[in-house]
Formats: sequence, structure tokens, C-alpha cells
Amino acid sequence: MHIPDGFLSGYQGYRVAAGAYLLSGAAVGWSLKKLGRRMDDRIVPVVGMMSAFIFAAQMLNFPVPAGTSGHFLGAAIATVVLGPLAGMLSMTLVLVLQCLLFADGGIIALGANVLNMAVIGCLITWAIFAVLRPVVTHRRRALIACGAAAGFLSVVLASAACSVELALSGNAALKPTLTAMVSVHAFIGAAEAGITAAILGMLLATRPDLISVWPQKSVAEIGTETEALA
Repeated sequence: MHIPDGFLSGYQGYRVAAGAYLLSGAAVGWSLKKLGRRMDDRIVPVVGMMSAFIFAAQMLNFPVPAGTSGHFLGAAIATVVLGPLAGMLSMTLVLVLQCLLFADGGIIALGANVLNMAVIGCLITWAIFAVLRPVVTHRRRALIACGAAAGFLSVVLASAACSVELALSGNAALKPTLTAMVSVHAFIGAAEAGITAAILGMLLATRPDLISVWPQKSVAEIGTETEALA
């Protein structure tokens, strides 16, 4: 799903890349502003540990149809544990490191990759839990099911956004690109749902205090940040 340099090229492509940088930069900057003074020695280590976990987990690839492979995204679990604001920061950190250290996604396309995987991925998870919060509160199976759904949708919608960006750049036709991307990433999303559900089940059994949407005080004390989005 990472867009490499060269795919958002030409006049239209650079306009799309610039627009994506503006949108993703505004979202990440807004997250930093909203977190404000809460970005202290209690939150930063948790964000760092989550980023390290997602970074490592994304290194493991699994086969999917069409002769390609997929990997864990992590936006859903980052949002469930950290909240949407810190989750976006964690995902952005992972994507920046991947871009600079492993050329996984290009610098020109970095804004689009952050927009697709960090911003859209985290906000769709927050939206699901914001709507279904009364249902998941104190219901472990409901929380796990919502987390799985968020994992699936975060991958599929991020791939759809990627397809739209490629089409707007004039370097790919929308319909075949969207069909191919969404169909393949539906399989990746199913794996994401399973992994997210497994992690949530483990955390609920061992460290429910780490889950920001669970009715307990988060270690980083950032579970209330969903209210700041309202």
C-alpha cells in the first residue's frame, strides 16, 4: 500500500502529493496541538513502544492472492491503545522511519502514505468506537469485534484512498486500480482483523488498563482524547 516515488509524478501527480502533504500535515499538527501538555514522560514512552511494535510487526509479510503479499498495518490497534491523536503520531513515526531508512514509500509520496495509513486508518477506528462506545463498554467480545472491524476497514479504506490518489495523479485509471487494490486488500484486511482481535484479546486478559477505550484509566492517561475530537 506504500506509494513509492514516481507514482505521484507529473504536474497532476505533484499536485496530489502536495495536497496530501497539506492534509496529513494538518492532521498530525492538530494531533500535537490537541495533546498539548499531555505529551510528557508518561505518554511518549507508550507512543514509542507502540511505534516500535508496529514497525517490527510490519516487517512480517504473509501471502495473499494475485501473487503478492501483505503485512500488518496497525492503525486500529494503535488507536485502541493510544487513542486517535497519539495513534496518528505513532503511525506517522513508523511511516517516516520506513521511508527514510528502508525506502518503503517515497519522500514525495510520504504525505499520501501518512494520509492513507495514519490519518484515515486511525480516524476510521475512532469513528467506529465513537459510534459504538455504549455497546463495547464492559463487553469484551463486542470490543474485540469492533477492533476487528476497524482493522479490516482501516486497510480497505486506506487502499481505496491510495487508488483515488493514483487516479487523480493521472497515472492510473480509477476503476481497474480501485478494483484491484480493494480486492487484494480485502484479504489483507481480513488478516488485519484477525491479528487486531488476537492482540485485543491478549490485552484484555493481561493488561486491560492499556486499552484507552476500555472503562479503566489508561497508563498514559490519554483515553479521554476521543472527547477532544468532538
